[in-house]
Amino acid sequence: MGTTPECFPPSMANIVTLDHTSKTPRNGRQRGRYLARRLEILRAAGREFRTRGFGETGMRDIAEAAALSPANLYNYFRGKQEILFFCQDSSLDRMLTALEKARRAKTSASARLRVVIVLHLRCLLDEVEGSAAHLLTNALAPRQQRYLVAKRDRYELGVRSLIAWGMRTGEFVSGDAALVARAMLGALNWSVQWFRRDGPMTAEEIAEKLGDYLIRGLLAKAGSLKQFAFETGAPQVMRNSVSEQRRRRVAVG
Repeated sequence: MGTTPECFPPSMANIVTLDHTSKTPRNGRQRGRYLARRLEILRAAGREFRTRGFGETGMRDIAEAAALSPANLYNYFRGKQEILFFCQDSSLDRMLTALEKARRAKTSASARLRVVIVLHLRCLLDEVEGSAAHLLTNALAPRQQRYLVAKRDRYELGVRSLIAWGMRTGEFVSGDAALVARAMLGALNWSVQWFRRDGPMTAEEIAEKLGDYLIRGLLAKAGSLKQFAFETGAPQVMRNSVSEQRRRRVAVG
């Protein structure tokens, strides 16, 4: 694949190099163990970031949490900034994939937006990538920050467009689509502050219930919630798609 990840434009090649193909075993079984170990490191890093804070977490802390020697850890990631960037970039890719699939779906604005909301929340609460996806980008280099912020802006614009379309068709109440989108995304993003894995609801249950709640507040007709209730199976199809995308990202990361 070379040294430029497929998600980067050529100009971004010198921001961070995530390619480890020279170190990745070519044997199928060994490669599987290598990729599994990378996921374990991402989980361990996410736990340490949440507990200690990004600034206070060192590679030795991550290595210890992942049951690796510091030297061995560098065979998988060259630094904690690379881990954080990988988590954020991969999470944004998953969200943008969900957004694009929703936009192409031949269904109501409610159903499309609900899919985006559910996948957004599931991505944020994901133990692997989402565990660090909410951390401030100012922990990264300026060019990495600009790259991620541009991606986030593109995603927000897409969500805003879905809401605006629903308003134009009369399915959603009229209003400021930009303000609604920001309020909605703000509510979703704040979930990482209060969600607990040992809590009464799973991440999937929270995503489904919060999706219904947020959509209900937009509907022009109170009884039209049933119009998109049948779409609850759609996120499963999309989860399969983004899960496969995540496996590819970890493989080429």
